[in-house]
Amino acid sequence: MDGKMLDNMNIPNHVAIILDGNGRWAKKKGMPRNYGHVQGAKTVEAICEEAYRMGIQYLTVYAFSTENWNRPEEEVNALMKLLRNYLKTCLKTAEKNRMCVRILGDKTGLDEDIRTKIAELEEATRNNDGLHFQIALNYGGRDEIVRAARRMADLMEQGKIKKEEITEEMFGGMLDTCGLPDPDLLIRTCNEQRISNFLLWQLAYTEFYFTPVPWPDFSKEELIKAIEAYNKRDRRYGLVKND
Repeated sequence: MDGKMLDNMNIPNHVAIILDGNGRWAKKKGMPRNYGHVQGAKTVEAICEEAYRMGIQYLTVYAFSTENWNRPEEEVNALMKLLRNYLKTCLKTAEKNRMCVRILGDKTGLDEDIRTKIAELEEATRNNDGLHFQIALNYGGRDEIVRAARRMADLMEQGKIKKEEITEEMFGGMLDTCGLPDPDLLIRTCNEQRISNFLLWQLAYTEFYFTPVPWPDFSKEELIKAIEAYNKRDRRYGLVKND
């Protein structure tokens, strides 16, 4: 598909991706799981550039969940090392491509040096006008909702809001994604067909696309296939038609 054909398609404003299959991809190649994670990080960089060229304005990726801490210690340590390196690379990429980067999730659960790098990255890119790129780190949808509920409870205890004033919009403003549009399209790679505690609130009206392709092999062509499938869905005003 060339650029002219893309021009005739409805490009989703916000795409969310569950990056799955790094370990299995590496295992098939006789390599350690961390090799897959390294290649997966390179794929993230490539897809960020391709997505923005296609006209996608927001891209959110699920990089490390609250459940991932249960993986073997060696793998978790390797992932944290990769994360540290990636945050440095991401800063350079963001400067080059005018990318605005935001981290979703409970940052308090991350090491201090990682939190410092995250703060520096977010501050340095906050005014960039290119792709809005969100990375979910130490993120869980249920955890996010609980944290939001606690913020709401604190405001009620302080007398700043009354329970009858609580609306969906107000609650959404307490979430990590405050100020972001909900995803139009969710992509999950490597043939898994579940959302794994990702953006539980935000995916209420999102179209889902599942592909057997493992994340390290995900390419521009695979992203186009997902957008083609999205264009075949029957949507109106951003919601699914019910009639």
